[in-house]
Amino acid sequence: MKMIVGLGNPGRPYENTRHNVGFMVIDRLSGQSGITITKKDWNAVYGKGIIQGEEILLVKPVTFMNLSGQAVQPMLDWYKLTVSDLIVLCDDIHLPLGQLRIRSGGSDGGHNGLASIIRQLGNPGFTRIRMGVDEPPPGFNQADFVLGKFTRQEAGEVEEMVLQAAEAVELILASGIKIAMNRFNAKKNKSTGEDSL
Repeated sequence: MKMIVGLGNPGRPYENTRHNVGFMVIDRLSGQSGITITKKDWNAVYGKGIIQGEEILLVKPVTFMNLSGQAVQPMLDWYKLTVSDLIVLCDDIHLPLGQLRIRSGGSDGGHNGLASIIRQLGNPGFTRIRMGVDEPPPGFNQADFVLGKFTRQEAGEVEEMVLQAAEAVELILASGIKIAMNRFNAKKNKSTGEDSL
């Protein structure tokens, strides 16, 4: 069994905000797989089903972002899963809008949701898929920026990024993280037309 966790904040005011792209990917995976997100426990809403032949938990913590670990850790314990069974999806202000970065392990990169999960688990060794939402404009408060909604002009890029992130999850499940990293971490160099990692 694998546990796929999308990070975000619960409630209508936070829908379509930069901080909630993790929730958006869980919703996309739910729609594609027919796994309904209707169960409620462990400070989360979640669903169980099959993706790429693997038993899956699709999870959205309802603790608010900064306490995400309080949902992730008890669920991992209950289902007797380890950090190697965990994939976390989150926003990243250090990546351009639409760009993905997949890695296994590492620091929280200043992301409070990841920091909470690492703190609760005592182990940073889980897979994370970061989704670029751009950096705040100069002089713009970071919290206000990530809690702000995407513009209409950004909607197309956001939709494509969510689709790509969902595909990345499926590729990790089907073929492993290295193949997914080679595919989705590659960024087209516009000046040379070459791909680079």
